[in-house]
Amino acid sequence: MKKAVCIISGGMDSALSAKIAQNAGYEIIAVHFNYAQRTEQKELACYRKITDALKVVKSYEIDLPFFEQIGASALTDKRIDVPTGGLEEGVPVTYVPFRNGIFLSIAASIAEKHGAEALFIGVVEEDSSGYPDCRESYIKQMEKAINLGTRDQTHITIEMPLVHMKKSDIVAKALELDVPLEYTWSCYKEEEAACGVCDSCRLRLKGFDEAGAVDPICYATANQ
Repeated sequence: MKKAVCIISGGMDSALSAKIAQNAGYEIIAVHFNYAQRTEQKELACYRKITDALKVVKSYEIDLPFFEQIGASALTDKRIDVPTGGLEEGVPVTYVPFRNGIFLSIAASIAEKHGAEALFIGVVEEDSSGYPDCRESYIKQMEKAINLGTRDQTHITIEMPLVHMKKSDIVAKALELDVPLEYTWSCYKEEEAACGVCDSCRLRLKGFDEAGAVDPICYATANQ
């Protein structure tokens, strides 16, 4: 059976991406990264629930503590406040420098080990927070670099099935495919109840609203 390595953060986008891979007939090898992000424990708990629901054949939980040492992001440096005033122009302070490049590099080594032919990543370009490492053009260049830097018999395709979807489309597709959205987490700030006001919460809530659906997770505010 063909195999795919799926990067699963514990969020809605990566959970849907992995479900799409499964529906395409891939055995799922899941990988999750703990990188000292503010909601690390919640994301890990969500990842485990998602992978249980997907019945993945193999799971990797990779610790990357150096992101905290590098800092330069509100997600990994608690001295930098997570913005709560709404989406801003340009690259936000929640961007973690070259995170997806590092994630894809590690996922590629796992894919080569297992003879997987695809990597699935839930990047979203058109309705995202403006992260440069979520662009389709960038991911395509990473695919070329990975295949240049692996064995000749290794041929890995990076699949990004959500890249041109809007958040409302993602919500609708996740509901259609019975993705367990109650196990997913998007909040940048909190681990008990989602804050409802950070960029990620705002995008998620907007997506559910435009899809005409109710978000199943708990929020600390009345933004639902």
